[in-house]
Amino acid sequence: MPLGVRIFLVYFLFVGLAGWFVLSTVMDEIRPGVRQSTEETLVDTANLLAEIIRDDLKAGSLAQGRLPELLQAYGQRRPQAQIWGVDKTRVNHRIYVTDERGIVLLDSSGAAVGADYSRWNDVYLTLRGEYGARSTRENPGDPDSSVMYVAAPVLDGERIIGVVSVAKPNRTLQPYIERSQQRLGWLGGGLVGLGLLIGGLLSWWLSASLRQLTRYAQAVSAGQRAQVPALHGGELAQLAAALERMRSELEGKAYVERYVHTLTHELKSPLAAVRGAAELLDGEMPSEQRRRFVANIDQESARMQQLIERLLNLAQVEQRQGLEERVAVPLRALLEERLQAQAARIQAAGLQLDNRIAAELAVRGERFLLRQALTNLLDNALDFSPPGGLIRLAAEVRDGQVELRLFNQAEAIPDYALGRLCERFYSLPRPASGRKSTGLGLNFVEEVAQLHGGALHIGNVEGGVEVSLSLPRA
Repeated sequence: MPLGVRIFLVYFLFVGLAGWFVLSTVMDEIRPGVRQSTEETLVDTANLLAEIIRDDLKAGSLAQGRLPELLQAYGQRRPQAQIWGVDKTRVNHRIYVTDERGIVLLDSSGAAVGADYSRWNDVYLTLRGEYGARSTRENPGDPDSSVMYVAAPVLDGERIIGVVSVAKPNRTLQPYIERSQQRLGWLGGGLVGLGLLIGGLLSWWLSASLRQLTRYAQAVSAGQRAQVPALHGGELAQLAAALERMRSELEGKAYVERYVHTLTHELKSPLAAVRGAAELLDGEMPSEQRRRFVANIDQESARMQQLIERLLNLAQVEQRQGLEERVAVPLRALLEERLQAQAARIQAAGLQLDNRIAAELAVRGERFLLRQALTNLLDNALDFSPPGGLIRLAAEVRDGQVELRLFNQAEAIPDYALGRLCERFYSLPRPASGRKSTGLGLNFVEEVAQLHGGALHIGNVEGGVEVSLSLPRA
């Protein structure tokens, strides 16, 4: 299972459990919270009424006063109020008054006048000087039919002469409870969903960053060019920088060791030839033979110089992870410049040139590397073209890439050599001299092509050999 998925599952489990626990706890607290708030209001109402009816109750004229009429009018009121999205169309309080013995003197519902309520907790506890409240079901089998009663004493000095009870059905509170639970459910669910979305994005970002680092490490271990991923965020950016430093140090060490071995191996032959010629020159010999050995020393010295220069150029390209510049380079003008540099050699061999590249066609890349690569391709074509042979240049655009084709008349490349032409130090004998080159030219061209995001292909065609070099179009 991917690390990002595991992180998300752990995060999902934690957020889900935490969200469920918090929501369920808050949901459970809504109902008692609403009822507690309502009870506090009922306490205030009961105490207010106790003060209002005190004088009438003390005088024994409660039933003859205006309170019964007012309570009846109160029960008939239609508030038409909208409270937090809930319509309130009728009043729900029930108010009754008992004397000091618990006998009901006044009832806003008119149902309990004369009844003995002295054993009901609201009246019983209040008459004892305690806080009187009760919750009683109107229908014993229906938990939603409960009614909350809160009482307040009617005092004559320090003596309790009666009790006022105010009642409110709990079912009238249910719409507010349900609305609060619904809103809280949506809000809580939205927050949990948002938390999971953020967790998913964080897990995806972390997983994607780790995948980039993994692909980078795999590419480096496979010897491929790879750009260190640009990561943001403390430790990941530090890890990417550490991997890049490690790659540079390891590649640098291995690269130096490989090139030292390669250079040592390749220099053995020309050094041996130079040393042998120098030993022979130390003795007496004819002037013609001496000139031949001196020429041999000069030739081998030039060969060593060329080998070192090409190795340095190749090392510079191989160590790069990207281009230093990306500019538009006119292809025809660059090739004409390279052909002009080889004009004497072309004229001496009587070669025919056919440049079919459009003047406006341009590639995008690093001019210096492109010049070096085209120089190597032309050198190779000139080396294998017979006197009076044809060299043809053409280019076309395909899928956003410029495909340069360089044809030269020559003998077909042997099948065994076709797949090895771009190997380092692999070379075929030149037709004119029979000698091999350093074997670094085509390898250099291939490295330059890959650095530009292109490719190099070499194959036999009718009448000769064609090299195809693809580069990004400007």
